[in-house]
Amino acid sequence: MTSAIDRRHLLRVGGALSILGSAAPFALQLAAAGSAAGQAAPDYKALVCVFLFGGNDGNNTVLATDTDSFSRYFSARNTGSDPIALMPVGTAPTPVGQVSPVTGRTSTLKVPEAWGGVLPLVPATAQKVPAGTNATTRTFGLHPFLGPMKTLFDQKRVAVLANVGTLIQPVTRAQYTAKSVPVPANLFSHNDQQSTWQADAIEGAQEGWGGRMGDMLASMNGSSTLFTAVSVAGNAVFLSGQTVLQYQLTTGSSPAVAISSDQGSSLFGSSLAPSRVKDLITDTSLTSNFTSDYAAIVARSIGATGTVNSAFTQPIVTGVAAPTTYINPITGTAATNPLALQLQTVARMVAASATLGVKRQVFFVSLGGFDTHNTQNITQPNLLAQLAHAFNYFDAALSNVGGIDRRSQVTTFTASDFNRSWTTNGDGTDHAWGSHHFIMGGAVKGGDMYGQFPTVGVDLGSFSNPDATGNATIPTTSVDQYAATLGAWFGVSSSALDLIFPNLANFSSRNLGFV
Repeated sequence: MTSAIDRRHLLRVGGALSILGSAAPFALQLAAAGSAAGQAAPDYKALVCVFLFGGNDGNNTVLATDTDSFSRYFSARNTGSDPIALMPVGTAPTPVGQVSPVTGRTSTLKVPEAWGGVLPLVPATAQKVPAGTNATTRTFGLHPFLGPMKTLFDQKRVAVLANVGTLIQPVTRAQYTAKSVPVPANLFSHNDQQSTWQADAIEGAQEGWGGRMGDMLASMNGSSTLFTAVSVAGNAVFLSGQTVLQYQLTTGSSPAVAISSDQGSSLFGSSLAPSRVKDLITDTSLTSNFTSDYAAIVARSIGATGTVNSAFTQPIVTGVAAPTTYINPITGTAATNPLALQLQTVARMVAASATLGVKRQVFFVSLGGFDTHNTQNITQPNLLAQLAHAFNYFDAALSNVGGIDRRSQVTTFTASDFNRSWTTNGDGTDHAWGSHHFIMGGAVKGGDMYGQFPTVGVDLGSFSNPDATGNATIPTTSVDQYAATLGAWFGVSSSALDLIFPNLANFSSRNLGFV
């Protein structure tokens, strides 16, 4: 049995994947990165989604360090063959080969004992102490290898959003247990929760909220709407709109489209052949509507490539410095940071915005490997070091774009499938729910924590965590609220936000106030 295929949708998907995809024959990849473009736009804003694929362990990223919270955190995670519990604030690193006075275990580079205590984090606004937490004041810390992120937080350039996750409406532990209110489908499935974070629907969604915001504001980009939604991390539903197509770039140095050589000056020994091939693949006079429209997309893609290539030769983009290497904290060696390279491309697109004629852009970059079911002590510290290094690099790069500070025009935020379980499975963690995220930008009210940080720990003895179900923390802030706050800053109207996020009406606050 066959079903009818919507031609418009087929062309949209075909255009995004076949023409704009980084692996496709005529992909819109980033040209040899020279430099680019023009004066700072008088009215320009960009949202940059940094997606942490696999489900980052937020419990070891941002921690409650008051005595009651940390003791329950530590007891839940200081178990197994390779315990993942971090050391308390103020704990000195235990030299490799010596025994830790905290745990009694021998220190190596690959265990928390050698890293020192978590880094103190002092929000500008005191957090409310939630039910179930026995403390008069809540205190916090960051993973030991998030030092650059702590610096940005202390400089009021980064904010923390606590306990955010996918929700349809607010949910209490009692409601979740009784199944008396709806919750998102397939809560602990990677593919479905990645899609729900990006598109408010499980795997198979065709439009993401980044793309929908682009739909609402693309008219501000005039004839350059193709550059409204830009991915440097492959195809992402986050950037798919009803009319906006995602423009995919890479961080490579090869030309965006090459017929036979970098300049396409010859083919099979003929100087005329490249232009003949181009004529064939861009011929819109064919009788088939599909092939004619497909050729039009190819022609548009090749034209857009030339526009980007030209913009990236302007001096303002050459001033966007390449990121330095970072130090892998587990091996102690210098390495290239793939996330920083992606953000370099974004910084160059921001620098080129005036030349490209765009005033509103949504970007997608990503870092994978956060599915730490095992060897978490080796994997997550290195990934968090990359995240902090990349944020620090991006902030510095935007601070001086052709002599102009562009940081107030760009808001960068993290997202991830879900959090990890409170308890360890021996040397890693399993899938959970609500987690903590970072927001950075000159317009961000940094140095503070937004949302409600939950009570910590799993049920044990007489203790019953009102903010958790089993091993997972129930979110107290929804992705819709997170996204709507970003969208309001971006310029999306309140009525448009209601269209993009129909569940937003279920929450008492639609703007979290961090920007």
